[in-house]
Amino acid sequence: MKRILAVDDSVSIREMVLFTLKQAGYQVDSAVDGVDGLAKAKSGNFDLIISDINMPRMDGISLISKLRSESAYKFTPILMLTTESDTDKKWQANLQVQQAG
Repeated sequence: MKRILAVDDSVSIREMVLFTLKQAGYQVDSAVDGVDGLAKAKSGNFDLIISDINMPRMDGISLISKLRSESAYKFTPILMLTTESDTDKKWQANLQVQQAG
């Protein structure tokens, strides 16, 4: 079974993502921000990571950068799920997601 980590500071978004993916048959864990997400990623083995951009303590762009520096997550698919409207932030996130080596 595929394992997914959903990282978002919004309780309602996290619950919606967890509910939807669990109904589709995936094993899903969640994290409340980038710091929590990085810790959970390091202690688990996830096949996909879904993250928000704007979060307290560590934003999604920093989270992606740190995950890409971990050998276990160098090539793991990462999706950004965000309500962010700033084009520059979305572009930065896209560049971080694509960096794999």
